[in-house]
Amino acid sequence: MTRYVKMEDGNSLTISEMLNSIERYNLDHLKEIEDYVEEQARENTYDLEANLAVLKLYQFNPHMMDLEITYLILLKSLTNLPHTDFVLAKCLLLPVQMQDNTIREIIYLADILEQCDFQLFWDRVEMNPSLFSRIVGFYDSIRKFVCHVVGITFQTVEKSLLSKLLGGLDDGTLNQWIKRSGWKVQGHMVFVASQDENIKTKNITEKIEFDTLAGLMASMM
Repeated sequence: MTRYVKMEDGNSLTISEMLNSIERYNLDHLKEIEDYVEEQARENTYDLEANLAVLKLYQFNPHMMDLEITYLILLKSLTNLPHTDFVLAKCLLLPVQMQDNTIREIIYLADILEQCDFQLFWDRVEMNPSLFSRIVGFYDSIRKFVCHVVGITFQTVEKSLLSKLLGGLDDGTLNQWIKRSGWKVQGHMVFVASQDENIKTKNITEKIEFDTLAGLMASMM
């Protein structure tokens, strides 16, 4: 559903139109964009530009900063991995935000994901499940990223290991992710991809001018 923002002249703009105008920096719209961030969390949608606009308004108006909204923005940016949205959001954080323990934990989780230490990531998530409960689709979004990494890294992987990488899934749910990814199960192994299939041959044609060839042949005589 399209969200509209009321202007002072009585007209309305969509969030997208507002963000592409000078109204992007109007503090009067902050509450509406914050509500939009919460809507993204509830409805499993995503709008990077709107979320960055909120963090930018916090920079200009630190007294208006809302830590709970900041948590949602950072966690939503993680759901769009492997894109660099989290880095963009992190660069807009205020010093007071960077000192918050929850934000430090989210940054640590982002580092773990970047290092592809997925088992440690899920262990940390289990320690504070309430932090992620407001983000509908959070776990599946991270699992989609894990599958992306597995797909470009492995040819085969043990099914038990894959389950751990995806957060300790039961066999039925794990099979759904395997099927969704287009992988095949044989015994206790999952065949992800043959890297040979990803190697594309390339024909290389070298052009040698006749004068160059004639000089080379003359030097050999």
